[in-house]
Amino acid sequence: MKKTFRGVLGTDDPGSLFVEVPFDVKAVFGRARPPVKVTIGKHTWRSTLSVYGGKSYVGVRKSNRDAAGVTVGERVTVTIESDDEPRIVTPPPELAVALAGDARAAAGWARLSYTHQREHADAIAEAKRPETRERRVARALEMLRRGP
Repeated sequence: MKKTFRGVLGTDDPGSLFVEVPFDVKAVFGRARPPVKVTIGKHTWRSTLSVYGGKSYVGVRKSNRDAAGVTVGERVTVTIESDDEPRIVTPPPELAVALAGDARAAAGWARLSYTHQREHADAIAEAKRPETRERRVARALEMLRRGP
């Protein structure tokens, strides 16, 4: 299933960017929070639609907003389509090595949702300084060992 619509890139606060979906998501995709591929401009990414207050939204992280070349308040054309492909995150090398040596943290990683795995992987991979990457790996391992 694929659907295209126009909407305004809005925000409740600087960290929450979204576009409201103007149709009944459950009727179109069969569930309220489906995994989808989102395209704005020439940029496509994988996401899951959100529901707040009975309305559906496409979240637009800063990295996706920048890659699509859009700004808050801009009217954009959005295409969303079903995403039935497996969602697998390959951890960055530093995290992969750490997980290989820590069974408890590896089990915690396996329990994380695709979105949370991607957030940890992106935070580590995007760090410019080695010290920052090491600190983020250590913080992720600590959280993963604690579990839910």
